[in-house]
Amino acid sequence: MKKKLWTLTPWFIIFGVVMLLMTSFMSTYNYLLFLVELGLTVFSTGIVISLSLRFRNYIRATVRWTAERIAGFDPDFLEKFKFPVVVSGEMGDIIWCNARFRKALCGGKSPEGDAVNAYLPGFNINDIIDGEGVDIAIDGREYTVYAISNGSGGAVCQFIDNTDYKQTSRDFHANIPAVALVTFDNAEDFYSDSEESYSSVLISVEANIQGWAMDYNGMYKRLGNNRYMVIFRDADVERMIAQKFPVLKNVRSISANRHIATISVGLCRGCRLVRESEMNARKALEMALGRGGDQVAIIKDGNFEFFGGTAAAAEKVSKVRMRVIANAISRAVNDSDKVYIMGHRFSDLDCVGAAVGMQCIMQKSFDRYSRIVINRDTSMAQMLIDYAEESHDSVFISPEEALKGVTAKSLLIIVDTHLKNSLESPELYEKCKRVVVIDHHRRAVNYINNALVFCHEPSASSASEMCCEIISYLDDKKLGYVQADALLAGIMLDTKNFVIKTGVRTFEAAAYLRRKGANTLTVKEMFSGSIETYREKVDIVCRSEIYENCAISTSTRKEGDVRLAAAQAADEMLTLKGVSASFVVFPDGERINISARSYGRINVQVIMERMGGGGHQTMAATQLYETTMEDAIVQLKDIISGTIDESEAV
Repeated sequence: MKKKLWTLTPWFIIFGVVMLLMTSFMSTYNYLLFLVELGLTVFSTGIVISLSLRFRNYIRATVRWTAERIAGFDPDFLEKFKFPVVVSGEMGDIIWCNARFRKALCGGKSPEGDAVNAYLPGFNINDIIDGEGVDIAIDGREYTVYAISNGSGGAVCQFIDNTDYKQTSRDFHANIPAVALVTFDNAEDFYSDSEESYSSVLISVEANIQGWAMDYNGMYKRLGNNRYMVIFRDADVERMIAQKFPVLKNVRSISANRHIATISVGLCRGCRLVRESEMNARKALEMALGRGGDQVAIIKDGNFEFFGGTAAAAEKVSKVRMRVIANAISRAVNDSDKVYIMGHRFSDLDCVGAAVGMQCIMQKSFDRYSRIVINRDTSMAQMLIDYAEESHDSVFISPEEALKGVTAKSLLIIVDTHLKNSLESPELYEKCKRVVVIDHHRRAVNYINNALVFCHEPSASSASEMCCEIISYLDDKKLGYVQADALLAGIMLDTKNFVIKTGVRTFEAAAYLRRKGANTLTVKEMFSGSIETYREKVDIVCRSEIYENCAISTSTRKEGDVRLAAAQAADEMLTLKGVSASFVVFPDGERINISARSYGRINVQVIMERMGGGGHQTMAATQLYETTMEDAIVQLKDIISGTIDESEAV
């Protein structure tokens, strides 16, 4: 029904009367024409009367049915409602409304004949009938609209004006306290240089944190030991998010003796109590530190959001923590009857090397049944596995074999990953009640949180380096040259032959392994590949394109060791001029895999995380399902652009 059509009925009646008078006048002029006009007039008048009666009955029936259901045959009862009410017909037009509706939503004008959807911006009356109500805003006022079916195809809509309530609710949530805990990540670096340098840098860092608090009307308090607390309004946190937390960049501008200052922030939103907010802020700060620092981790309703993380994790010089962890692992092993060591899917040299070293100590020094759980068919360290089996009995078993031998006192040591969904056998993890985690990747949200010992050091170059330090504090007399070679291979893989993420402790671990008999020539042979793999690597590099200082290439090959070729090609593309990060996209059955590498200028972990993966600042990967190569590349480029823009903002 067209808008206002039925409201024109009175004009049709007047027009019919005029036509009848004109027809009467025509009888004196031309009798034949008079008969024709008389017939047309009677026909038109009949149509008008018929439509008028139809619309009158339509309105009467709809309003009467509504009134009967609401007030028992009293149509005037609808007018007495203390809030705006409108009745719509089966065609969505307004056929009746009370005075409050006309005054509040129509400016006093009559809306009969208008489409009711015009007063439901963004909604359709048919979609909200008998629902839970919808929120709308009209002329600066806010309403919750409830629509009830009237049984004749139309609806009764009630407009509840709750503007003041909603504004009060917004004000309440805007003023909920958001607690931020801040720590000076690498204060030890400056303190080791000189006390004067440390004092100068510390003053500058504290001044930036105080300025940050003042800019957003926050309450600042120094907690001691390079830790601070700032309390903001939740509404001010929204402004910080929009600006990407410039305090991170301001602190990074502070430097002395080739060291750059960084801070980590754990911020909690959505908790009504300050105490509860402070406890959750601690969890967020722990997450920020576990991801390498120099970032803000926001926790709200159990979900995390991260900003920053562009600087490399500061190396921890002290080994006290590793000695404590080694003692804890020793106690856990002594209380166990079996020890299983397991890494991530598609295990590499670092994963297998760390496992080989730990297995030797567990079995020969602690005299415990110990096996490495691995899938040989998908491992990328087959040469290391073969080398470890040449001079010793096989210590490698399949996940299926491990599941059969698990007991209530079995200990599972997880190396080179801390994520449940990337384990070689998630079923083995679920079955083992006692777990130890040793990993160097930046912490992700879905990390293993039930470990007896959680050894997580994002500043370490590799899991093999961490295992070297742990083994050195245990009874390491049984560690042989085979295990030393395996551990050194893992370190060399993740440091790109001691080029990236290499600190003092990395070289100390390498020297320790050299004393244990590690042979660099033997290790070098583990990195050699087949001629087919080399050709595929070269082909991938030749197909690469440069986008935002990143090299992106693809491989469509499905047979052979394409995963190894892709990883090697990603490393090779970093040697191209002007390339800060490299990405290789390749298919693997129904999945699309992406291998990412960088020298640290671009955090590839952040990019891969946004695509559902993870890893480290310089080495990461992801797997995409239900997508194509073309869509994966488009998504990758969009995220690269967004990440670079954010890093420049921060």
